Amino acid sequence: MHEALLSERLSASVVRCNICQWRCIIQLEKTGVCGMYQNINGVLFNLNYGMASSVAVDPIEKKPLFHFHPGTQVFSLGSWGCNFHCQDCQNWQISMVKDILKGSTEIPPQNAINLAESYKCAGIAWTYNEPSMWFEYTLDSAKLAKKNNLYTVYVTNGYLTPEALDLIGPYLDAWRVDIKGFSDELYQNLAKISNWRGILEVAQRAKKKWHMHVEVVTNIIPTMNDDDAQLTGIAGWIAKELGEQTPWHVTRFHPNYHAVDLPVTPLATLERAYEIGRKAGLKFIYLGNVPGHFSENTVCCNCGKPVVERQGYQTRVCGLNNSLCKFCGADLNFKFEGGGQQ
Repeated sequence: MHEALLSERLSASVVRCNICQWRCIIQLEKTGVCGMYQNINGVLFNLNYGMASSVAVDPIEKKPLFHFHPGTQVFSLGSWGCNFHCQDCQNWQISMVKDILKGSTEIPPQNAINLAESYKCAGIAWTYNEPSMWFEYTLDSAKLAKKNNLYTVYVTNGYLTPEALDLIGPYLDAWRVDIKGFSDELYQNLAKISNWRGILEVAQRAKKKWHMHVEVVTNIIPTMNDDDAQLTGIAGWIAKELGEQTPWHVTRFHPNYHAVDLPVTPLATLERAYEIGRKAGLKFIYLGNVPGHFSENTVCCNCGKPVVERQGYQTRVCGLNNSLCKFCGADLNFKFEGGGQQ
C-alpha cells in the first residue's frame, strides 16, 4: 500500500479521493469506484502501488501513437482496476478484478527503469488498464524515467483530475486519450460516466499547459457511437481545441466483454469516419485494426508525399527530418528524436 497524494479528510472517518474526476467520498475501510483507493483509518491509500498485471516491450505504434517517436520500442506496464465500466472493455480481465494479489508482479519504479533500459526501450508507457489507478507509482516512475532520458506515455481514458494532471505534467511526454463519443447518453450507456466533458478539458490542459503530445482514439462501436452526430462532434472538437494536425485513430470494434452481441465495425463505417474527420479539417486520420489499409501510412498534408510507411506494427520513416517533411519542409506534428531520418 502507498498513501495517496491527492485526498481530503472530510471528517474523522471520511475522505475524498481527488485522483480522478469521480472524486469519490469514501467511508472508513471502503474503496472508491475503482477499487484501488481505500480509506484505512481515515487515511486514503493506493492498494496496487508497483503491482503489475501486464509487462511487455511494444512498438510505440501499438499504443497507438503514430506521430510520437515512430519506430521505437516502449516498455509497457499495466496494473489492476479501472474507474470506467465500459461494455466493450478489451482488458476486462485486469481492469474489472478485485483480487489484485493473484497474478501480480511487483516492480518498484527503479526496477521498471532498469528493465526498460535492459530491453533497449526508448521510453515507458503505462497502459493496458487505466494508469491513474496506480497514479503515485506512475508519478514516481515518470520522475525517474526523465532522469534517465526515457520518454513517458499515458494511455488513458482521460478522467484524471486537473490537479493530478498538474502533478505528473512536468514528467509526462504523451497523452494518448480515448474520446469514446460526444454525448451524455453515449458516455452513460457505454462507460457509466456522466461528467465526460471533463475528459476534454483535461486533454486540452495536457496539450496547452504541459505541451504534451496528444493523440486521440475512438473505438467505433456499431449502434452506439457510429452515428454522424457523435463522429462529427469528436472530429470538430479535436480540430478546434487540439489542432488540425492532431492524429485521430478511428478503430474497428471487435465483440468483447458485455458487448459480444454487437457486430464487428464495417469497413465502410470507419471510412465514413475518415471522411468526417477530413471535412472537419483533420490532417491525420488513421484506421485501426484494419491491417493494410492505406490510412496506416502518413502522407504529408502539404505536398502529398509519403513520410512514414506502416504495415501492421512495422514502421519505416521515409520522409521526415525531425518533425518536418523532408520534401517540402512542412511541420507535420511529429515528436521524433534523432533527426535526419531518411
